[in-house]
Amino acid sequence: MNIQYDQNPTFLNEYITHLSVVKGLADSTVKGYYQDIRQFLRFWLLNQAGNARITPEMLLETDISGMTPDDLKKITLREIYQYYRFLSDFCQNKGKIRCRKGSSLRSFFHYLTTQAKILDHNPTENLEISAPRNGLPKYLNLNESLDLLETKSNSESHAKVRDYCILTLFLNCGLRLGELLALNVSSLDMQEEKMRIMGKGNKERMIFLNASCMDALKDYLKIRLNIDTSDPALFLSNQKKRISRRRVQQIVEDALQEAGLSGRGLSTHKLRHTAATLMYQQGGTDILTLKSILGHESIATTQIYTHLGETAEREAMESSPLAEISRKK
Repeated sequence: MNIQYDQNPTFLNEYITHLSVVKGLADSTVKGYYQDIRQFLRFWLLNQAGNARITPEMLLETDISGMTPDDLKKITLREIYQYYRFLSDFCQNKGKIRCRKGSSLRSFFHYLTTQAKILDHNPTENLEISAPRNGLPKYLNLNESLDLLETKSNSESHAKVRDYCILTLFLNCGLRLGELLALNVSSLDMQEEKMRIMGKGNKERMIFLNASCMDALKDYLKIRLNIDTSDPALFLSNQKKRISRRRVQQIVEDALQEAGLSGRGLSTHKLRHTAATLMYQQGGTDILTLKSILGHESIATTQIYTHLGETAEREAMESSPLAEISRKK
């Protein structure tokens, strides 16, 4: 996690520690919060200095290391709204990004008020930022999923066998990218046909492996267990180290392009949506079981897949050759 602690005020470093140690958030999530808060603090300092026109480039040169708790007490709701105007007009941030940054600010000031006891009043208490409408997630249908797997199924090379296994786990288990990256050889229980997943907030869950996953893992383990390395990771790069986030993204991007599925905004996370959608729509998995498999904290998150089912049913009805026929009058 690339956080420059020596360039931060003490209260920001303590907040980062709180997110990581106390709340147990993933490094990537903590980094996102950090970047959002740092950007706001930089904007606030420039705004306090009377800069009439603040640009994103100016933020990069702004030093916040000298900020004190007394500075935090000066921050007002009005200035937070000015920051949102800046995000919209100069940073071209869309509603979803502005909403995320609003959540970061709320979390930060809630911590300062209730945990650190630095503030007596939370300036985000009455912050109103409308949440963007959530569209239905993109996903592959069954035939497209089969085409994607086919791109990696015709070779015995280490990379192809590994990549096929990665795609199989994404499409069958609905793993998050971070969950797949965190897998170790010891995460597998091949005898019981189960796999231990480290999810968000360091919460573990066990999922069962179907025949496709078992076959893909057995083929890959024949190669993986013969690689001379001390790295415990299940998936290795060509350098015999834990495979990187970017490399897995490239594997998926290359497979999508080879299968003729590129240019549709698909990604590793869309493969997670694909797995969930196929389990719910075609596998008949109930919503509570799906919630457990995906590692969702709230069933409200899982219910998006019920809406996908409703959309598919509507499209099926409208595709009927009799859909446009009406009674003659």
